[in-house]
Amino acid sequence: MTQFTSPDPAPAAEAARAGELTGRTVLISGGSRGIGHAIAVALAGRGANVALLAKTDTPHPKLAGTVHTAVEDIRAAGGQGLAVVGDVRRDEDVLSAVDQTVETFGGIDIVINNASAIDLSPTEVLDMKRYDLMHDINVRGTFLLSKTAVPHLRTSAAKHRASQGDAGAAAPTGFTPQILTLSPPLALSGSGLDPVWLGRHLAYTMSKYGMSMTTVGLAAELEPDGVAVNSLWPATYIDTAAIRNLAALAGEQGETMIRGARRVDIVADAALALLSGQVTSPAPDGTLRPISGAFLTDEQVLRQLGIEDFTDYAVDPESELIPDAFL
Repeated sequence: MTQFTSPDPAPAAEAARAGELTGRTVLISGGSRGIGHAIAVALAGRGANVALLAKTDTPHPKLAGTVHTAVEDIRAAGGQGLAVVGDVRRDEDVLSAVDQTVETFGGIDIVINNASAIDLSPTEVLDMKRYDLMHDINVRGTFLLSKTAVPHLRTSAAKHRASQGDAGAAAPTGFTPQILTLSPPLALSGSGLDPVWLGRHLAYTMSKYGMSMTTVGLAAELEPDGVAVNSLWPATYIDTAAIRNLAALAGEQGETMIRGARRVDIVADAALALLSGQVTSPAPDGTLRPISGAFLTDEQVLRQLGIEDFTDYAVDPESELIPDAFL
C-alpha cells in the first residue's frame, strides 16, 4: 500500500493550541496509540499531567505503541505522565487508576473516555463475545470511569470556583473540569432515533450511542457542580495505525480510505480547545460559559475558533474526504 507522509501542522491550528493546562490532571482510558495518544501528547504540550489506563503493557505484533511508550511521549512533550496497566472493564482496575492518579498528581481535573471496541458485523453473524466486549468497554467502561472519577471532578470544580471568587462564580470562563467522551452525536428523527446507523451495524451503534447517552445524562447531573460533559467525534476518517491495518486488507479500496482521511492532529486540536475552555455557549443570563452537554465534531470545534481551512490536516489534500460513520 502507498505510504503517505504527514505535512506540517496547519498554521491556523495554533489557535486551537492556545489554551494552557499547566498543572491540570487528565485521566484517559486507552491512549497508547491513535487518537487517544495524539490527545494525550497535545495536552502534555500545554503542561498537563496525563495518566493513561490501558492494557498495552507489551508491544502488539501489528500495532506500535504501549502505555509505557505513550508516557515517554507525554514527558517528551513537556507534561508529566503516569502509566496504569489495567482494563477499563474491571472495577478494581478503574478504581486503582483513579486512586493512583490522585495519589501521584493530587486530584483529577479532566476525564477522557477514549477506550473503545469496534465490530461492524451484522446482527446474525456477530459473535456474542464480541457484542459483550463492545458493550463492556464502550458503555460500561465509560460509565464506570466517569462514575469513579466524579467525586474528584467535583472537588476540582469547587476549587476552580473558589479561585475565581464571586465574579467567577457568576460567569466562569476558561478552563472548567470536564468529562470528554469520544462518541458520536445521537441521530434523531422527529421524536425518536433515526434508524440509519442502527440498521447498518446494530450492536456497535448501540454501544457507541450508550457512550453518548452518558454525555446527556452526566451533563445534566453534574451541571450544578460546575463540571462540563461533552462528546467529540471526527468529521472524517482519521489516519491511525489501526485503520491502516484494516485498509491493508482492502486493497485499492483501502488505499482510497487512507487518502480520504485526516491526520489525528485535527481531533487532538479540537479536544485541546474543548478541554481548555475555548468553546463557549450563551447562558440564560447572556454570559458566555464553557460548553456542556454538546455533541461536536472536530470541524465544528475548530470553526468556532475561526479556523476554516482544514487542508493541512488531510493525508492527501488532493483526495476527496470520506465522512466518518454516524454523520
